[in-house]
Amino acid sequence: MTRIDTGAGHGKERGMSLVASLYPALKPWLFRMDAERAHEWTTRMMRIANGFGLLTLGQSEIQNPKSEIECLGLKFPNALGLAAGMDKSASAIEAWAALGFGFVEVGTLTPRPQPGNPKPRLFRLPEHEALINRMGFNNPGIHAAVKRLEKRRTKAVVGVNIGKNFDTPNDAAVNDYLYCLKAAYHVADYIAVNISSPNTKGLRDLQAEESIRQLLAALKKEQASLQMEHGKKVPMLVKIAPDLEAEQIEALARVFNELAVDGVIATNTTINRAAVAGHLLEKEAGGLSGAPVRERSTQVIQAFRALLHKQTPIIGVGGILSGADAVEKLKAGAALVQVYSGLVYRGPGLVREVLEAIR
Repeated sequence: MTRIDTGAGHGKERGMSLVASLYPALKPWLFRMDAERAHEWTTRMMRIANGFGLLTLGQSEIQNPKSEIECLGLKFPNALGLAAGMDKSASAIEAWAALGFGFVEVGTLTPRPQPGNPKPRLFRLPEHEALINRMGFNNPGIHAAVKRLEKRRTKAVVGVNIGKNFDTPNDAAVNDYLYCLKAAYHVADYIAVNISSPNTKGLRDLQAEESIRQLLAALKKEQASLQMEHGKKVPMLVKIAPDLEAEQIEALARVFNELAVDGVIATNTTINRAAVAGHLLEKEAGGLSGAPVRERSTQVIQAFRALLHKQTPIIGVGGILSGADAVEKLKAGAALVQVYSGLVYRGPGLVREVLEAIR
């Protein structure tokens, strides 16, 4: 990973400040809405605003060559990405890029469309700056997203996060992942293999050493075949859970090194509720994200950084709600960072703050 000198210069970000200044006024209204409905409304408004060119001032940041970072054999406009789950259908990539993100990870996408779990399935815990979600890989299917990605117009790097359909048994899961890998290969800058969501029954069982070895061996073989077919290598990363014991981390790192996995995304949401004990929503099923997962995510990054081959980059995600949180992930060993819940609580201003802190 090469971090290119980022310099200073803040005049170009005044437009970004204007966009960010609107969010505090909208936030109380949005937080009175159902969380999932608010997310859908915000995404739709972003697409409309970007269509009128109202977000393009943020583009100056990701097009600034002084912020570029070389990683995974790719040139990232900057080190900040949008985590998977925010744009499951790849419907607003240009808008996210206009906000200043250097890369956008879409999905999780499955071979067949699926509605996900019953609603309500997304909950805010404002006292903890946290979210609980049990979305269940609701998405339009890999082919619908690929059609959108074929028409994208952005310099931001795009990752495609893939998973299995809810009714695919684990012993056949490899077929779903292979299907998505092949379908997305020509449009993805990188592929993220999601084996760590707590919201698809049994999915995390794929993190067991032998299960993950068999799955990744098949995917690496197919990756090599697709590289020959398309004349380019699309890096493949694995997204892991924060709820791993030391022995599990060692086992996963052993497999990742053995199979030369291109990168690791650490981490997904947690099922641990210690940080929100006593909250009214504590017992809601699903993954907890936001501030409560920050410390554990950073610990997992540190543990993997000590065990993985030096050339294997880590994307750090989990509880980034400030520029200092992002820098903490980088110091722990991450090469790039992603945000999700922090964007809900802080709005677009978080993007600028993180980029300034990294500089």
